[in-house]
Amino acid sequence: MRKTPRATTKLTYVALLRGINVGGYKPIKMDQLRDAFVTMGFEDVKTYVQSGNVAFKAPSQACENLAKRIQENVFGQFGISVSVLVKTPKELNAVMKNNPFLKETGIDTSKLHVTFLSRAPEKNALKMLASIAASPDQFRYSGEAIYLYCPNGYGETKLSNNALEKMLKVAATTRNWKTVNQLYEMSLG
Repeated sequence: MRKTPRATTKLTYVALLRGINVGGYKPIKMDQLRDAFVTMGFEDVKTYVQSGNVAFKAPSQACENLAKRIQENVFGQFGISVSVLVKTPKELNAVMKNNPFLKETGIDTSKLHVTFLSRAPEKNALKMLASIAASPDQFRYSGEAIYLYCPNGYGETKLSNNALEKMLKVAATTRNWKTVNQLYEMSLG
């Protein structure tokens, strides 16, 4: 009796590429980025805004493996070295549900951001983060995310990706709250 090939389960993922098209650096057109993802064998590829947000379907696998593959492919196709984090819809949903600033009064959601981390930082690094005088900005840490409230705008914060990466020794990329919500919606279908 012949075995029929099993259909591989395809799951939705969201790739967050750090620093694409920010301030004219690391330029990649979104149609070219979508094509690169299709070339890698991903399906149902969609991008959101011009800053390296990609929803796609792929066979079930570890997010770290996908991130490495995408990072290598972006470098190979575009000659641009970028950090890539990959999240599942479940992870994005948890980040949204756990945002502590949403429970506080007087918070302007247009000033909310989430810094996604490649992994949970070590406790000593978190102690260093807790000692930063970032006022008027506020932050809360949870797992692989740092929630930022930047009343004067993200461009003015001391808690930039570079500063957080240096302090926490992990890759980081930040998205505003509207983008986080939109990426979650895109990941649902």
